[in-house]
Amino acid sequence: MSSPATAPPPPTSLRRIVAASLIGTTVEWYDFFLYGSAAALVFNKLFFPGSDPLVGTLLSFLTYAVGFAARPIGALVFGHYGDRLGRKKLLVLSLLMMGGATFAIGLLPTHATVGTAAPVLLTVLRLVQGFALGGEWGGAVLLVSEHGDPRRRGFWASWPQTGAPAGQLLATGVLSVMTALLSDAAFASWGWRVPFLLSGVLVIVGLWIRLSVDESPVFKAALANAEVRRAEGAAVEKLPLVAVLTHHWRDVLIAMGARMAENISYYVITAFVLVYATSHTGLSQQTALNAVLIASALHFAVIPAWGALSDRIGRRPVYLLGAVGVAAWAFPFFALVDSRQFGLLLLAVSVGLVFHGAMYAPQAAFFAEMFATRMRYSGASIGAQFSSVAAGAPAPLIATALLADFDSPTPIALYVIAAALLTLLAVGVARETRSRDLAAMDGTATAGALRAAGAGAPEDGTSSAVPY
Repeated sequence: MSSPATAPPPPTSLRRIVAASLIGTTVEWYDFFLYGSAAALVFNKLFFPGSDPLVGTLLSFLTYAVGFAARPIGALVFGHYGDRLGRKKLLVLSLLMMGGATFAIGLLPTHATVGTAAPVLLTVLRLVQGFALGGEWGGAVLLVSEHGDPRRRGFWASWPQTGAPAGQLLATGVLSVMTALLSDAAFASWGWRVPFLLSGVLVIVGLWIRLSVDESPVFKAALANAEVRRAEGAAVEKLPLVAVLTHHWRDVLIAMGARMAENISYYVITAFVLVYATSHTGLSQQTALNAVLIASALHFAVIPAWGALSDRIGRRPVYLLGAVGVAAWAFPFFALVDSRQFGLLLLAVSVGLVFHGAMYAPQAAFFAEMFATRMRYSGASIGAQFSSVAAGAPAPLIATALLADFDSPTPIALYVIAAALLTLLAVGVARETRSRDLAAMDGTATAGALRAAGAGAPEDGTSSAVPY
């Protein structure tokens, strides 16, 4: 029996919660991916002129990687306060920070105007983006995971994950339209700014929807339980970070390993492919952008399907399938891109993203189910974001450097395969989490705590919500 603290909300309420998480993550990923696409297409010329084209791209991707370096810091800060104050407040703050930084990038002067101050300002704003995104992901997926029907948690929690391809779709789509309508000179002069300035409108929409949802009932019950424990003279709670490293260090390591293939393959498939297709195979920017655009739409569609499958057969089998898939597809991916045919390029990116979706879809529920409520935001965020420093951050840099050194895709394919092996090892030793109750993972809550949270007590007299 589902306790009142964990009973699924009415369908209308759940759909609103999913929409709030999805739209917020879409806006944030739009901002983040817009930078990555612009780094591959124009930032090397506007902010790092005078360099060899490939070296300029490397420098541009270096500022791209800086955003990843800030994500663990964002995970620590947002995770701590998200576990203390609630998921909703921190999600609103992350949206404002990300949108503000992206809008400001659209107003930046270039190197031709202010010299070296231009890349410095660009790097600072990229740090703000990374810091905000480091706190966004954990809160968004937890808000849905802790509200949703436990029997369909994988499906519902996968919807915030579709914010990544939706943001990629939106960012690539806007850039594709701009490059199609404008000459290269006009796009480099002012056209690239338009997608960044549009972020201001998207943030207003996302903020309006995000403010309309309620805090997670599981978190409210856990917070009330902590207050009751303090009133009864119980020991003071450990800081969420300390509690995570004390009770869930193994799960943090598993989450970090699980993200290696997912993170690296994604940025090779969607960001580096723009460099590889244009500089190595001679395809136009428009052709490469269109392939990523269409494939991102397919990626969006398959993620909920993979999430639903994880509810039926478990998180681990679906995740392992995705890791095996990206490893097996690494060499065919580059062979198809080398064909210089749009249809085969589209096939390469699409199949790669379908396999990626098998890892990304169950990831939200999988990570949420690893951690107890009052350390869940910290645990999920730390596990997800600390790995991004070693995975997604250097992936375009490493791939570009390998291409420059070897003039061949073979080392890059081996790089993706090595990441997949790490993920197979991590997920292979993990425990299946599909049947876990988020509200009663590791202890019992008093009836008083449940009443204080507005949840009531379970009808069968069992406990329902616990912070630790």
